[in-house]
Amino acid sequence: MQTRGIIAVCIILAFTAGLAVASFAGFREFLPGLLQGARITVLITVLGCALAVVMAFVAAITRMYGPAPLRWLAISYIELFRGTSALVQLFWLFFVLPHFGVTLEPLTVAVVALGLNVGAYGAEVVRGAVNAVPRGQWEATIALNMSRMEALKRVILPQAVLAMIPPWGNLFIELMKATALVSLITIGDLAFRASQMNQTTYRTVEIFSIVLVFYLAIALLITVGMRALERVAARGLARGRSS
Repeated sequence: MQTRGIIAVCIILAFTAGLAVASFAGFREFLPGLLQGARITVLITVLGCALAVVMAFVAAITRMYGPAPLRWLAISYIELFRGTSALVQLFWLFFVLPHFGVTLEPLTVAVVALGLNVGAYGAEVVRGAVNAVPRGQWEATIALNMSRMEALKRVILPQAVLAMIPPWGNLFIELMKATALVSLITIGDLAFRASQMNQTTYRTVEIFSIVLVFYLAIALLITVGMRALERVAARGLARGRSS
């Protein structure tokens, strides 16, 4: 109930801010361009989150249960991307890779850089959630003669996923906010469009107030979506335990 109350307050604040922004002169002038930028921001967020989830599970499972060479590779990936700046990673993929004969489209660079960065943090979320599953669950799978991968798939991960959802929601929001960095590699996202408009119109208050509302709205959508996913996962886990 407390969480729902917080979300409701945030939605009301966002709606109020939206009404205030809509009253600014020039709102209709700025809105189409900013909507185009918001579309790019949402696209990078969705694709980056998908890549982050895949990389997180692969890296975490490999780190915990893979053979030694792959385990060290997973550890290296996690520490490299957690220990260096997301901006530097973005610039490295965009400016340095071409020196090795690999040139990627700016949108691809954005998705890969942000996805790999958040995936490294997500790997630790996955590892922590799996390790938090009671040891008795592992012992039960051994008694049932399950292989390690079968035990992970059928018993351990379904329980661990529920614990992962809240921190993953935070990571998704952080990724969304980090999309503002991609304007530095000429991608026409929300931040890029706002900067361009500000340079030509000098309507700083109106432009960046609208942008603030856009980012808040996207973050609220992520929050609401993850809360809904958490409820679905909890019901599914409860049904599984009762059956």
